[in-house]
This record gives sequence, C-alpha cells and structure tokens, in this order.
Amino acid sequence: MDIDNIQQLLENYKKDKIPLNDVLDKIRELPYKDIGFAKIDIHRKIRCGYPEVIFCMGKTPEQVVKIVEHIVESGQDMLATRASAEVYYAVSEKFPEAVYHEQAKTITLRKTHENTNEGLIMVVSAGTSDIPVAEEARITAEFMGNRVETLYDVGVAGIHRLMKNHGELLKANVIIVVAGMEGALASVVGGLVDCPVIGVPTSIGYGASFNGIAPLLSMLNSCASGVAVVNIDNGFGAACVASLINSKRKE
Repeated sequence: MDIDNIQQLLENYKKDKIPLNDVLDKIRELPYKDIGFAKIDIHRKIRCGYPEVIFCMGKTPEQVVKIVEHIVESGQDMLATRASAEVYYAVSEKFPEAVYHEQAKTITLRKTHENTNEGLIMVVSAGTSDIPVAEEARITAEFMGNRVETLYDVGVAGIHRLMKNHGELLKANVIIVVAGMEGALASVVGGLVDCPVIGVPTSIGYGASFNGIAPLLSMLNSCASGVAVVNIDNGFGAACVASLINSKRKE
C-alpha cells in the first residue's frame, strides 16, 4: 500500500464506504507483511520512492510467486532480479503481463512506464560480455523512473570507440560503467566527464582477474576522483545509487 492508497482509504471511510476497522487493518500492514517465509517491506516505497525488489536466488519459484502476489496486491510495481526462466514461467502463469528480460535475468511488472526523473542515466559497458550486468542496471534504472541510454562495447582495448561517443557521455547526469578484465574503463570515463561515475566490476575475465576481484581493486584505486564503486556484478545496486543521484540533480 502506498500513500495514494492510504488517502483513498481515508476518503472512503469519511464517506462511510468502508468500516473503520478495515482502514486500521490496512494501515497496520504498512511496516511489512509477514507471510511466514518472508516479511515483505510494503512501506519501502513510501520511505525510499520505489518498492521492495525481489532477489530470486535461493528462493523457490513458488516463494517468488507468493511475494509477487503481495507486492501487486499492495498496488505497487514489481521488479525481480537474478530470476531464472523457471521462475519467470511460474510468475507469468499468475501474471501474464509480467515481462522477462533474459539478458538481465530480471522480471518486471509495471502499471505505468512514466519517467519521474528528467535527467539522463548513461549505462556504459567495456565489452559485450559485460552486457548482462549492464542490462540489469538499465532495467533497474528504468523501473525506478529514469531516462536511460546505453553505450556498449567501448572498452579500453579500442579506446577510439569511447572517444567517438564523448559527446554522448556529456549529456548524462550520472554514468554507470560496467567492466571486467582489469576494469580500467571506469577510471577513463571518470577523467572525461563532470558527473558522478559508478563503477561496476564484473566477474568476466581470465584467471588473474579472480572472478572480479582485479577490476574491483582497479576501480577502488581509480585516479579519477569522481568514481564510486559497487560490488562485483551488482548492476542493480549501481542503478539504485544512480537513481538517487539523478533524482536530486537538475538538468
């Protein structure tokens, strides 16, 4: 339940359309909804501006469906991350309007597709192999009401590809840079723009990249001072931070 739902409940109560006890029962659910195996944070949209997101890894398809039911019942949009095709099929049987983004491994179910933040978030990937993580960031940022553009496969192995698109980078309020291998792209982009850059190291690379540890350390040691870093393969977390930044900045 969100603020609009509460206001509607109160209006209906005033007009004697629903009993007071029903209003109180709904409001009591605001902190969270306890469904036994999970406690769904129904209040999160009011606190943070977007609803609780379902992290599907470790959950059965049946558990995910039950959580989706309660999120949708509360009148909120739904985003599920790290979702397998099996989980999507289970969700789609109950909610045919749900959309599966295969590369990003995300499921979205939205009532509206309006952008609430006018500024631009740019998602940049170093290589094609980094696109699944970049797509998780893109889908998440769009879900949170942002205008998003992408610039993929512009890593430092062919730096001219990035430089040719320098003007596109300058349009962004915040840039998410997704890179594996040695993770140098975040630092390069950070040295070219005047907006915050969020580095996302990926687990893509040969043995000495240590499943993302090498690019993580490279990004943390960036000599470009405007670069912040999230965890390995965490496109979702980068998009959350980018959305918060974008909602505060003026074009």
